[in-house]
Amino acid sequence: MNAQIRSQVVSAVQACEEKKGEDISILELDKNSSAFTDYFLICTGKNPRQIQAIADEVELRLKKAGSPANQMEGYNQADWILIDYVDFVVHVFSEASRKFYDLERLWKSARKVTVGDLKKPAVSPRALKSARTKAPAKVASRTRNSVARKPARVTAHRRKSS
Repeated sequence: MNAQIRSQVVSAVQACEEKKGEDISILELDKNSSAFTDYFLICTGKNPRQIQAIADEVELRLKKAGSPANQMEGYNQADWILIDYVDFVVHVFSEASRKFYDLERLWKSARKVTVGDLKKPAVSPRALKSARTKAPAKVASRTRNSVARKPARVTAHRRKSS
């Protein structure tokens, strides 16, 4: 993932923590799924005012960093506020709504990540692919050579015995 996107998600998490958001969860959505974004940031507020305060802080912090929200939904009801940043979506839930909608279960194919994971340098897909292909090739070549030698020795031994 783009380092800038990861940094924005970390800023949003910090905003949630600052306003005492609870049960903060970050989901990295699978590219092979029908996901329309890269990350979900999910947190819970205790009451409508806190839910709005969390959403306000996330929006303010990211706007100052040069990333205005694309869209915000549910602010007036303050039961489930969704803030869309295109590459990631922030969900601020009431406790009841979070249990009811259970996004973590709905998107169970998503990988849970931590702020620490997001702060690590991103590994490019190309580097991952080359790392995956290089290691098995060495193991496979060793296996082929060792398997090829054993039958030759056994065959040679049998010929001498006959």
